[in-house]
Amino acid sequence: MQQMTLPARYYTDPAIFREEMERFFFGRWVCAGRSEQIENAGDYFLAEIAGESVIVTRDSTGRLRAMYNVCRHRGTRMCRDVQGKFAGRIQCPYHGWTYALDGRLLGAPHTEENGFRREDYPLHRVAVEEWDGHVFLNLSENPQKLSEQLGDLPEKFAPWCTQELRLHHILEYDVHANWKLIVLNYNECLHCPVLHPLLSRITDYMSGDNDVPHPGYIGGSMEFRGAAQTMSTDGQKRRDFLPGLTAEQCKEVLYYAIYPNLFLSLHPDYVMVHRLWPLAVDRTRVVTDWLFHPNEMAKPDFSAEDVIEFWDTTNKEDWAISELSQKGISSRAYVPGPYSPREGLPQAFDRMILEREKNNS
Repeated sequence: MQQMTLPARYYTDPAIFREEMERFFFGRWVCAGRSEQIENAGDYFLAEIAGESVIVTRDSTGRLRAMYNVCRHRGTRMCRDVQGKFAGRIQCPYHGWTYALDGRLLGAPHTEENGFRREDYPLHRVAVEEWDGHVFLNLSENPQKLSEQLGDLPEKFAPWCTQELRLHHILEYDVHANWKLIVLNYNECLHCPVLHPLLSRITDYMSGDNDVPHPGYIGGSMEFRGAAQTMSTDGQKRRDFLPGLTAEQCKEVLYYAIYPNLFLSLHPDYVMVHRLWPLAVDRTRVVTDWLFHPNEMAKPDFSAEDVIEFWDTTNKEDWAISELSQKGISSRAYVPGPYSPREGLPQAFDRMILEREKNNS
């Protein structure tokens, strides 16, 4: 039986959006950033997850910590800057309650009476794990292990040694589309000849293979066209191949969506990362990182403008068509349409959405 696209309510109904935030963004591991953003004790950044603010930092031993950005006194949000460095402690700007970098309450002025115990009021902690240099958070009460969500990806992606790569450039995009439309767009390239003329000159949209869909991810490979060597403005490689790759791996690009919010684009000479942060049923913030090997970045002639310009153009083409999809699906004229047999990954994503909905109903 031919699978159809989802009904409009999955992209336009605020109630379904709220349910998805609980199911996917509060119930699963979400990628919050890179560990190099918090290399030293006291370094921190804030992760904003569907209206919740989480402090991600390192304690005095270098251990990753994550805590709700909510004071245990009267609920005040404590940190306002999106990133920075704590001077050995976290202090609420309202009444001065002070916490250690691991969340323990150190000081609470004017609470000496009535048997007050500091150990009863630590910051509410959030589960945090790291994989390949990516920091993941899980806001559920009893989170599964991150390894269960990733499946075989750590072994599959090991040759890229992403934990050794370093952040070179970040761009943020405000996309007026439902987060699922962005996932769908990322996981098929039948639109590439129409939408992406620059990309289509470099890669063959009919090439490569897709993995069997996994409960935690979908993805596959694409091959270069002609003499192209990497995804850039002219397809010519200006950096050495990543040192762990085989000759065959240098001839392809891997594109994987790790549910719910991480896209990994693994290239022969760099890695591109997208993180999705849904803001509303029809609005999503996309943070894009470009990672390169530190040996390449240390070279005096290092440049990545060919890569960033290429993907900024391509990204904007994708965001614009996702916004048009949002507008069309919001029309009373929209009815679900048939998927092509070559749209297997979008079909798998839709099935996952429906199965999770059914299992949580």
